[in-house]
Amino acid sequence: MAESASNTGSRKLIQIDVSSDSVCPWCFVGKKNLDKAIEASKDQYNFEIRWRPFFLDPSAPKDGVSKKEFYRQKYGNRYEGMFARMSEIFKGLGLEFDTAGLTGNSLDSHRLIHYTGKQAPDKQHKLVEELFIGYFTQGKFIGDREFLVETAKKVGIEGAEEFLSDPNNGLTEVKEELAKYSRNITGVPNYTINGKVKLSGAQPPETFQSAFKAASA
Repeated sequence: MAESASNTGSRKLIQIDVSSDSVCPWCFVGKKNLDKAIEASKDQYNFEIRWRPFFLDPSAPKDGVSKKEFYRQKYGNRYEGMFARMSEIFKGLGLEFDTAGLTGNSLDSHRLIHYTGKQAPDKQHKLVEELFIGYFTQGKFIGDREFLVETAKKVGIEGAEEFLSDPNNGLTEVKEELAKYSRNITGVPNYTINGKVKLSGAQPPETFQSAFKAASA
């Protein structure tokens, strides 16, 4: 049954700015927990979610490199334990953590996320979900133009191929958002709720729900 305008209009608005990187597994875990909290709270609030850029490794190569080799060089033998831990966490979410494939610079994904936020703000959250699924569970390369364009089409965003074909499109905007929302952040995911309540890390759903209550007071 469709909700009446009076029902939705009487709810308080929860605006969430999420600083995230498309190659951050904890950002995906955090999103899953956030979605659970939103589902449990949808009768109380209306939600507006905006994804902001962050770069875990700004120097990551634009050309794809093996995930395993990249993390082996970055963390040494610790990377195997890290992958094992993430595999268990993803299993708890009903997902399979794919350690195959390539990794690299995530700039183009942030350009696409920004573009989607301008074209269809209501589809940005779903786009981020699909980017995470592709990269973390299907071995997709976050810098692959074809993957990015296909993901945009999947959520109903047109014009992504033309937008991404010019490397300058969205570049200034991504840099501006990076400076505005992520300048003082040392790690992600990071959440700012209604501009006043801040959370960091992949918090459990209950913590998000408490934050919604505090932010709407």
